[in-house]
Amino acid sequence: MDSVFNELYQHYHQDVFQFLFYMVRNREQAEDLVQEVYIRVFKSYNRFEGKSSEKTWLFSIARNVAIDYFRKQKGWKGRILEKFDWSMSEIKDNVPIPEEIAIQKEEILWVFKCLDYCTVDQRAVIILRFLHDLSITETAEALEWTESKVKTTQHRALKVLKKQMATFYEKEGLTSEKVRVER
Repeated sequence: MDSVFNELYQHYHQDVFQFLFYMVRNREQAEDLVQEVYIRVFKSYNRFEGKSSEKTWLFSIARNVAIDYFRKQKGWKGRILEKFDWSMSEIKDNVPIPEEIAIQKEEILWVFKCLDYCTVDQRAVIILRFLHDLSITETAEALEWTESKVKTTQHRALKVLKKQMATFYEKEGLTSEKVRVER
């Protein structure tokens, strides 16, 4: 079990951390939640049936850990709907991860700001599909949904992102450019 656990950790730790970071938007909290994910993995690995990939199974656990975290938060619905102020970033690591470097670019920053207008489910689908490159099938398995629900949620999320991006472009006086959000 130790070697399997270590292998899972080595292969997927960064992906699980990034998923949780994008969900909770706080490095320290994401690190705590990653620990919770691996505690659950350690406790339940013997029940893993292999019906999905290990990566999909880990994302499923990570999603459940994130949902449990939001449920424990006082007023979690209000917190999710709040706008995130990127100028007051809580990231204090001197060595930026690739996603942090990319976020510094203005257009990508807008996309991440627009994620705040998505529901938790929509955000989870966008993160899994576009940031972690999971297929519709893998995303459905990770979220324990049907493929149809993933497609519908993705469609609605992209619609929200497109609308919000258009609003940001308009505010910046960039209305001449078409806003394209697609896969």
